[in-house]
Amino acid sequence: MIALQAQKGMWVEIENTVLQPGERAPHVPEDTKRVPLVMWVKGFLESNEAFLGDRVKVRTLAGRIVEGKLVAINPRHEHDFGDCVEELLQAGEGLKKELEMVLKEEDSNEG
Repeated sequence: MIALQAQKGMWVEIENTVLQPGERAPHVPEDTKRVPLVMWVKGFLESNEAFLGDRVKVRTLAGRIVEGKLVAINPRHEHDFGDCVEELLQAGEGLKKELEMVLKEEDSNEG
């Protein structure tokens, strides 16, 4: 069940629009220019209580106080490193082999 009300000190997420579409830098891609630049910040609710959609202040783990629209209560950690990139896997394997060769060479030079 999704909580709709948060109490002071609860872990929450807020949202702020940093730039409107017309304020975006001229060199960004066209599809990017058409949407606002939005930031999300997680922190501890500073207000006594708040409902989703309320404008609130949070205290971040770094101690900053940030104001924004309450969009999540006890938000999930939803992140990953994206799809597998075959070229990076191959590069990583190649680098490991090269490093092993360098370390073996250093060992043989010390002995």
